[in-house]
Amino acid sequence: MDKKIEKHIVKAFFNKRIQERAMFELASPKKRLDALSRLSHNYNITLNEKYMIKIEDDIEEEIIIKLLKDNGAKSTCYIISWDKDIDGKELPLDIAIKQSFNKRMPSIVSCISGELAYFQAEQEYRSPPRYILKR
Repeated sequence: MDKKIEKHIVKAFFNKRIQERAMFELASPKKRLDALSRLSHNYNITLNEKYMIKIEDDIEEEIIIKLLKDNGAKSTCYIISWDKDIDGKELPLDIAIKQSFNKRMPSIVSCISGELAYFQAEQEYRSPPRYILKR
């Protein structure tokens, strides 16, 4: 886990009242899942809606990748995810989006630290809620 990058993500996109707690939880191996759980069902309370741009439910992953690239996404990105296989890792953009997209669990794919990210909540029914996070 990269605490510096995760701090940028939290400071940029999380609601102010929860930022300190989220950073503490993300930094703690015992509490990390608590922070990730906030992104499952309470993401609309956890994330700052001012920076959330809703994406269509039936959108294809290639279109999300194009949207991110059109907004300046770098070729590699950092992931905060419920999926332990990709959580806390830097991966190529297309692989990170495809992994997040297919697992349908809460993930933030940070494309430009503190400026641009892809967020996906947990799938409850149909497609999971998806957003571009942009400052």
